[in-house]
Amino acid sequence: MTPNTQFEAVIGLEVHAQLLTRSKIFCGCSAAFGAPPNSQTCPVCLGMPGTLPVLNRRVVEFALKSALALGCDIAPACRFHRKNYFYPDMPKNYQISQYELPLAWRGSIEFPVDGTTRRVRIHRLHLEEDVGKLLHAGTLQAADSSLVDFNRSGVPLMEIVSEPDIRSPEEAGEYLRQLRAILVYLEVCDGNMEEGSLRCDANVSLRPAGSEELGVKAEVKNMNSFKSVQKALAYEIQRQTQVLTEGGRIVQETRLWDADQELTLSMRSKEYAHDYRYFPEPDLVPLAVSQKWIDEIRATLPELPQQRRARFAREYGIPDYDVAVLTASRPLADYYEKVAKNCQEPKLASNWVMVELLGHLNKDGREIADSPIPPAELAALLGLLKGGSISGKIAKTVFEQMYQTGKSAELIVKEQGLTQISDQDALLQIVEEVLAKHPGPVADYRKGKVQSLTFLVGMVMKSSRGKANPQVVGELLLTRLKGEEPGGGG
Repeated sequence: MTPNTQFEAVIGLEVHAQLLTRSKIFCGCSAAFGAPPNSQTCPVCLGMPGTLPVLNRRVVEFALKSALALGCDIAPACRFHRKNYFYPDMPKNYQISQYELPLAWRGSIEFPVDGTTRRVRIHRLHLEEDVGKLLHAGTLQAADSSLVDFNRSGVPLMEIVSEPDIRSPEEAGEYLRQLRAILVYLEVCDGNMEEGSLRCDANVSLRPAGSEELGVKAEVKNMNSFKSVQKALAYEIQRQTQVLTEGGRIVQETRLWDADQELTLSMRSKEYAHDYRYFPEPDLVPLAVSQKWIDEIRATLPELPQQRRARFAREYGIPDYDVAVLTASRPLADYYEKVAKNCQEPKLASNWVMVELLGHLNKDGREIADSPIPPAELAALLGLLKGGSISGKIAKTVFEQMYQTGKSAELIVKEQGLTQISDQDALLQIVEEVLAKHPGPVADYRKGKVQSLTFLVGMVMKSSRGKANPQVVGELLLTRLKGEEPGGGG
């Protein structure tokens, strides 16, 4: 999409993160994903008459940890409200949420975009219960019927609302990536957008370039990936630009992103806060958060992604790209750091973790936590490579067998006799045989075609089944091609 300099986009994101608690927010039902429909429900999360909610303490702890990591102010006291609306996936016809007294507010996230540092302020962070899930028989617009699964009803949600500080789809995507990384590092959310445990709604408006007044916004929903967020925002900005340049006006509404057609569709007129008839939840007492509790949770905060990225660049001296990949998740960063410290070769370690290990894991659909090669064993393999005991080609062969069998590098090398040959006397016979079999490349080299040496080295490596030390092979070939004796001065 070609940027329109006549208007400026103003974007704010509302991110809903499902918290990784074992049970739901107000009852003891399992919050695990993937169970048979309606098998994880009880009278409380189904909203049966006479039932009473009981707040899950771990939910509050996870939210406080997130708020502290985002630099938010914590409310010493807050309370829950009923948000009333009627929809088939809402069993009580209201949602327990927080309104004018949220748990936390006034935080921020900083991140780099196009060589500059952007700061997006956090307006508020509050807790609420999730609703059920509708399964349509066909597309939303043409479905003959819909089924509802209430397993998700009552799963704890943390909503993080940004200020309208974002100015482009690219900034929105990066903000969302940074926020997801923080929550995953804290181990309060798994960040899986495809399963719906991290969901994003966007408020988008346009205003004349240079104006401070906000335009009429549209809310965009149903975006389940970073790519979807950026595409949906780009489309919506383009749509609103066209409406305004043709003399039309933007109406405040909720729109759905259709990923198949790559466009937004009008769903309903946008509700205002008073449409939800908020009032205090009468079955839950106000929540008090003591400074002692805050201090205890603050002490459990891990090193956050931004801090870890800076430290990796400083301590290990690896490129920015490597840093970004290796710190994408806390388990991956932990794995790399163990390998790098054990083998004392940070760049070699980053190459093998990113290319070989992640390549195999991604192909198999496995996470770093499921790696069949422990970090100490990968470091041991790199130690053999760095010390010259095995060649790079053999190292890759050994890695494959380590991945498939779980055996150590040392055991595989010993069992299969893969130790690299560096002894000149042992290699000289192979070198002589190669030179005798390939008189053409020998003659070419002596005529000045130096690339022939690469071919001859390859032939020696092939004859030795990859065991020969390529550096020693190169030295031996050079001496023989010059008519010298190995080790002689010519």
